[in-house]
Amino acid sequence: MKKLLFIVIFFSIISNVSASIKENIIKKFTDIKNVSFDFEQNINGKIENGNCIIEYPKKIYCKYNLSNQKILVADGKSLVIKTLSSYYFYPLEKTPLDTILNKEYLLKKIKNLDQRNAGDDFINFNFVENENEINLFFDKKTYNLIGWQTVDIYQNVSITYLSSIKRNQKLDKEIFKLPEQN
Repeated sequence: MKKLLFIVIFFSIISNVSASIKENIIKKFTDIKNVSFDFEQNINGKIENGNCIIEYPKKIYCKYNLSNQKILVADGKSLVIKTLSSYYFYPLEKTPLDTILNKEYLLKKIKNLDQRNAGDDFINFNFVENENEINLFFDKKTYNLIGWQTVDIYQNVSITYLSSIKRNQKLDKEIFKLPEQN
């Protein structure tokens, strides 16, 4: 009987710790208006890096550390990827970023998903949206979003790692204006 009681108490404590991590992630993510960070992105083995600013809902500005001066900008409706020699325009809703930049949607998903441990330091939430598999990763200690992985309908894998994260900074709203084509 003592063994059974110990097992019930042990699993109750583990369940409460897991619930508190998820609750802390939800609370911290709820309080974010904007976030800036450095990133490293691996798309099918091609690695790029730079820095980004996200303003919720659905705005992002990323400047890549590349000689072609690549930037990525979304204004909430459209997404532009511009370099010195190219210009790509997409409806935001046709990209996985539409989901990743929708904080309210992500919060609803996280509340209804089971968390998974991803190593000792990270929590993972996984779901499929518009034929894109999305994995969100949060730090267990800081509760910050520290990255995501997407797999699109063509099986392209994109992994983005975040570092040097700053929350709720004063922003110049002009950075989310879509750049003109050259």
